[in-house]
Amino acid sequence: MLTKKEQRLRRARQTRIRIAQQGAVRLAVHRTNLHIYANIISPDGARVLASASTLEPEVRAQLGGHGKGGNVAAAALIGKRIAEKAKAAGIEKVAFDRSGFAYHGRVKALAEAAREAGLQF
Repeated sequence: MLTKKEQRLRRARQTRIRIAQQGAVRLAVHRTNLHIYANIISPDGARVLASASTLEPEVRAQLGGHGKGGNVAAAALIGKRIAEKAKAAGIEKVAFDRSGFAYHGRVKALAEAAREAGLQF
């Protein structure tokens, strides 16, 4: 019997194989109870081209300090921020890698905010 984490990682592996076959830049999202992280990773998977998380001091100041990074508002802010950083790096189109997490709540808020900010996926 697989644990919950092993099941999530198994789903993530399948997604990453599909994205690697496409040869696309990917927007990888990871969430914990307290924070959410977004990375734009090169097609070969070797380099992080842009990143944003609720651990950044500017983001923490906007959210109101400690313990505010685990909600939908924080995820939306990170989605907008990663889209801006991607555009600054010259990236317009990415493949969305939700890392095996369900597409609802914070993951969905991050994705929709990134789309609204101009990132295509």
